[in-house]
Amino acid sequence: MTTLQSTTVRDGLDPAALRAMLERVMAGSAYLRDKLEAAGVSPEMITGPADLARLPFTTKEELRETPLLDYAAVPAKDIVRIHSSSGTTGRRTICAYTAQDVDDWTEMFARCLTYATLTDEDRIQLAVGYGLWTAGVGFQAAVERIGAMAIPAGPGNTELQLELMRELGTTAIGATSSFALLLAELVAARELRPELALRVVLTGSERWGEGTRRRIESLLGVTTFDLYGLTELWGPGTGVECEQHDGIHIWSDHYHAEIVDPDTLRPVAAGEAGELVVTTLTKQATPLIRYRTRDLTFLYPDPCPCGSPYPRIGRIQGRSDDQIKIRGVIFLPMQVDTVLAEVPDAGPEFQAHVNRDAAGRDSLTIRIEAPDRPGLAGELTERLHHKIGLRVEVELVPPGALPRSERKTQRVFDNREL
Repeated sequence: MTTLQSTTVRDGLDPAALRAMLERVMAGSAYLRDKLEAAGVSPEMITGPADLARLPFTTKEELRETPLLDYAAVPAKDIVRIHSSSGTTGRRTICAYTAQDVDDWTEMFARCLTYATLTDEDRIQLAVGYGLWTAGVGFQAAVERIGAMAIPAGPGNTELQLELMRELGTTAIGATSSFALLLAELVAARELRPELALRVVLTGSERWGEGTRRRIESLLGVTTFDLYGLTELWGPGTGVECEQHDGIHIWSDHYHAEIVDPDTLRPVAAGEAGELVVTTLTKQATPLIRYRTRDLTFLYPDPCPCGSPYPRIGRIQGRSDDQIKIRGVIFLPMQVDTVLAEVPDAGPEFQAHVNRDAAGRDSLTIRIEAPDRPGLAGELTERLHHKIGLRVEVELVPPGALPRSERKTQRVFDNREL
């Protein structure tokens, strides 16, 4: 097992670091300065962790709607790079980076690789997007930082991916869980596993369940590690599972995490699920003040047995803005993930279709990849009814029938005219 340093968990907020960040913001960001002044907050008011609650929340909509240089806390001449989100849930969010931001991000991402047991002996194939998306260049810089071999394959092109795995002796792959699953199924179908040296798959960018993890691991003979990150928070590599596979370690020397009730915005107790809110401590160009990530998770109350000094959040369960109301009941895709992980023959691939008939009645149909075993559809219908609190219609489709993607897979289709 990888040896991780220290025994003291760095989960307490450093008021001096927070004050210093706010001073930089007040001096450099017109938008955030106005926001803090409107909230009646100044840096000198921050004397202890409890003062974090004085600060206003920030949202993705604010980042999207505010001109980049009005939000940035440094002048344009200090910005060395621009990245943007994939735009999966709407308009792209553009973020700026100083040279120090890039270096900090690379250092955090390199930690992730080390926690995922990777060393300078590994050959890491990066089947992720390059360009404005943060994954490719962030991943590659971290791989080079630890001295491993970077194989910048990019997303898609499955034939090239398989060729590179065999010819270069790839030992690890970075990809979305959707694309990792597609590659795993191709390897299994072509019986290529004996020709491969794979041992680790790192996945991120989308929520994925235990059923998907088990299928990737069984087909490829690898260990998977869940990466955390979002463009606004540098990018992927701001958190990762360790070998315990029990929660995601987050880098609390670079940002502070809170969990709040998404409706009341009040903090919840450790171990209780809520929305992850982050405040950056070291980010220079695009700092975040109590930024609502919309990711649903929880904070672990205890240190990890691995010995890491960094706190943990639970694997992302979904997003607070993923919620869909059907006949007055809240539906989340993670509810389907949970059920499919409990039924050996089912999934993990599914689609949820929400429809409305001419009389205005809403219905939910779940299409699930599974063999047509007698009684399976009925079992899944009952389990999903119990989990969601709604009667659902289950349609079984043959394994491999649902579309695969090299990026994020769409699983929920709301066909109602709302």
